[in-house]
Amino acid sequence: MVTGYWVAGEAATSDATFEVHHPYDGSTVATACYATDADVERAVAAAHAVRGEFAKLPAHARAAALDHVGRRLSERSEEIARLITAENGKPVFWARAEVGRAVSTFRWAAEEARRFTGELQRLDTDPGATGRMALVRRVPRGPVLGIAPFNFPLNLVVHKVAPALAAGVPIVLKPAPKTPLVALLLGEILAETDLPAGSWSIVPTTNDKAADLVADPRLPVVSFTGSGPVGFGIQRSVPDKHVTLELGGNAAAVVCPDWADLDFAAERIATFAMYQAGQSCISVQRVYVHRDVYDEVRAKVVKAVQALGTGDPSDEATRVGPLIDEAAAQRVEQWVDEAVAAGAEVLTGGVRDGATYAPTVLSSVPADAKVSAEEVFGPVLTITPVDSVDEAFAAINDSRFGLQAGVFTKDLQVAFRASAELEVGGVIIGDVPSFRADQMPYGGVKNSGVGREGVRSAMTDFTEERVTVLTGITV
Repeated sequence: MVTGYWVAGEAATSDATFEVHHPYDGSTVATACYATDADVERAVAAAHAVRGEFAKLPAHARAAALDHVGRRLSERSEEIARLITAENGKPVFWARAEVGRAVSTFRWAAEEARRFTGELQRLDTDPGATGRMALVRRVPRGPVLGIAPFNFPLNLVVHKVAPALAAGVPIVLKPAPKTPLVALLLGEILAETDLPAGSWSIVPTTNDKAADLVADPRLPVVSFTGSGPVGFGIQRSVPDKHVTLELGGNAAAVVCPDWADLDFAAERIATFAMYQAGQSCISVQRVYVHRDVYDEVRAKVVKAVQALGTGDPSDEATRVGPLIDEAAAQRVEQWVDEAVAAGAEVLTGGVRDGATYAPTVLSSVPADAKVSAEEVFGPVLTITPVDSVDEAFAAINDSRFGLQAGVFTKDLQVAFRASAELEVGGVIIGDVPSFRADQMPYGGVKNSGVGREGVRSAMTDFTEERVTVLTGITV
């Protein structure tokens, strides 16, 4: 049986099939198919044609559809979690958490659809504008092309689809070729709603075909999550479009000497360096520990990482599964080997088995080693002593990335300094940089991207202000 795709809310198939494989054992999970050129054209044309109608759809209708999707995701949560595990290799423990986040994101989108509105601005602050008032409202920029990655095959799809539908913006979604199945299942649920035809399509395409979608003038907004070279390439190729980029990072955590609960810090660092097999833009990659507590923290982190282990992602006890494929694990292996050759010490891990790479902690890592300077996107963290908060903050900022950072401190002054001085999109005080609430603004600076996700923030990105000036107001 071939898993089809969705064009303007209708199911479709093609003869251009491909197999989706389980990263853990290489077994075939399903056979999917790429959308035909004609169906891709039909999806784009439908999004363009329905844009005016969808923008006028009452908020209650959009909210009701979003509420329905959230309920159905919840009802099918175990089925969806197992599918995430099968196509992505993510342990089912984390897959269930991803489904829960997707349910929450649709709930937030339904709420934001009901309250997304404009404002009145008085203009009689100057004599020349007496009797005038401005109505500032947000209107869709136009249909969105959403391009999603493999590492969160449901929730990062949802972070494009839900805000677009909430704002009355048609969306054409391209799921990741390695993990299209959960996005296509989401299409089943969307098809149960009364959203107008053309308001959404889910069309798997090859990356070279995606370039045509990026260039299509009928899709004036591009929302991309993935690697920096691809994302910035998209931005350069369409300078006349509104492009939002959620890219990578080498997220850092700092453990300050005033932080008393070192067990908590070590457990959180270990867990969120290795969760998703490190395949998260905000997984902990660099750890800077004040020298006063460095030896103790290092020992606790190593112990916590060793307790994680690896295994079959369908096993309830597994917390670290395989990477997306063996090539990804081989790259991580190569980067670690390069760091060791340059003087790094392996405190634990450093072993590959097929697509699985053992959770790894490195010390004495040169700052310019790839495992520190680049986004490793694997279960590897580096740990480094520092003599001051100043040194730690300087090390965090000495990076071309700037997504999020975590600072373990109880000192209010240090917390506010972190917020002001760290060149990142988000600072998490008292925890790791991997924390994300789906309603908050999320995104980075420097090479970590442009724009913000989070339901309300994405709705703002997908729309623009329109001003109407009312004249002759006497009261």
